[in-house]
Amino acid sequence: MTEPDFLRTLRLDDTGASTGETILTGASHWSPNGRVFGGQVLAQCIVAAQSTIEDRDIHSMHGYFLRPGDTDLPITFGVERIHDGRSFATRRVQAYQRGEPIFSMIASFQRPDEGVEHQEPYPVDTPAPEDLPSAASILSAIDHPVARAWAERSIDLRHVEGPVFVDVQGERLPHQAVWFRVDGDLPADPALHRAVLGYASDLSILEPVMRRHGVAWGTPGVKSASLDHAMWWHRDGRADDWVLYTQESPSAQGGRGLAFGRMFSRDGRLLASVAQEGMMRVPR
Repeated sequence: MTEPDFLRTLRLDDTGASTGETILTGASHWSPNGRVFGGQVLAQCIVAAQSTIEDRDIHSMHGYFLRPGDTDLPITFGVERIHDGRSFATRRVQAYQRGEPIFSMIASFQRPDEGVEHQEPYPVDTPAPEDLPSAASILSAIDHPVARAWAERSIDLRHVEGPVFVDVQGERLPHQAVWFRVDGDLPADPALHRAVLGYASDLSILEPVMRRHGVAWGTPGVKSASLDHAMWWHRDGRADDWVLYTQESPSAQGGRGLAFGRMFSRDGRLLASVAQEGMMRVPR
């Protein structure tokens, strides 16, 4: 298998230090609307922060999407070393274009440690990914540049309850599950796999909000945007193997929707938890 096309965006160039910050730059993958995919800049910030850390893994991040990014421009990442303790380290990362921040993140890293352990049960009755159609197979049949662009992404995404690309079928419930995996081989680097899980975490997290109200991505006049994002990594897993991403929305109000998600490996381990609030405006 070939290398995933978005992997090049996670290879950042270290351009040195400035006023106590480590400065890196990166590129974006193409998008039909010219806007940087939020999961991409989130994952790039994780990689930028990780480049200043040794012997510790990211276990949590909290970030805000501040401005739309331009895919035609490079992104500059400034990493500030906030804290380095015996077990934990903290980094703040700002992603800039045209001298203005487009995404701001603070992340915590921890040395491997032992302690009590439990997890949310794996949803055992979920259909297998092999029994579900891929998003690419559905989108490739739609004659639209956005559909074609999503169909060509190197992440295989499969909706358990059916996609919400064109319309919403079935019950209007505020929850869903999707399987995903990277199409291609990733290096055996746990830090990279955690960054790629961060990339994928933004692909469908707002869809439970949409599904509850019968709103599809293709609904005329619908506008959505990620506002803030939080993620906690619990256990190592491979992003090039199937991951089950369960999602639910407890509330939507004021043009905003909140969603939570959990990522499970196929053998039932809880890999990560996600929370995001997004703007969701629907024409009346």
